Amino acid sequence: MGDGGAAGTCDLRAMKILISNDDGIYSPGIAALAKAASAFGDVRIVAPDVEQSSMGHAITASRPLTYKKTPVGDFDAYRVNGTPADCVALGAYHWERVDLVLSGINLGVNLGNSIWHSGTMAAAKQAALLGIRGIAFSTPTGGQEPDFEALQPWVARVLDTLLDDERHELVNVNLPPEPKGLRWARQSVRHYDGKVVPGKDPMGREHFWFTIKPLESPEENTDRWAMEHGYVSLTPVRLDLTDEEQLSRMQAEHPVD
Repeated sequence: MGDGGAAGTCDLRAMKILISNDDGIYSPGIAALAKAASAFGDVRIVAPDVEQSSMGHAITASRPLTYKKTPVGDFDAYRVNGTPADCVALGAYHWERVDLVLSGINLGVNLGNSIWHSGTMAAAKQAALLGIRGIAFSTPTGGQEPDFEALQPWVARVLDTLLDDERHELVNVNLPPEPKGLRWARQSVRHYDGKVVPGKDPMGREHFWFTIKPLESPEENTDRWAMEHGYVSLTPVRLDLTDEEQLSRMQAEHPVD
């Protein structure tokens, strides 16, 4: 869609960096990410006009979208009445030859299974689908706003690490409140005892909450383990979800036409 695409090797200082999120254009996390990224190239923000958390990779196809200039500090910024994936698609359409898409910094972690439904991750995935490198950043809130100023040097270190190697096409990054280092980590996969909790609003109308509780402890060297031990977790992700081992086994044991 549009003219967005990877620009190949280039001077990092001349990079075009598109920044989005799922918390909305006025989130303090997106301003912090834009500030850190501005040391690496030209920055433009394109983000949802309202919070779009847990929207996953939803694409708006049933109504038209708007793209409106919006003040966000000193940055060139636009708000979209759509999803994070919509924002990246429109951002790449309006800004020729985007080199890199950054998403976040999300208010809350995106670890393990949560990357399936994460709107933050969806923005980075949409970039990869357009042939642009995508990196998603998240951090826990702990009931209060994270110290984004303290996290900015770690965001810069992550970008220094990832931008040196163009093979990193899609990466999920989670930042603990007080990082002590970086760790490459695989995605944590755990089972949950998902529950539906019924309730009633003040008018007596029935409503429901979804709650989850993990059933297993995180395995060593997973993203969740790294975060629990104070490390920034860097997890390379791919768009191809094929289980190669299972595919090979089925081809050998159950040949078909």
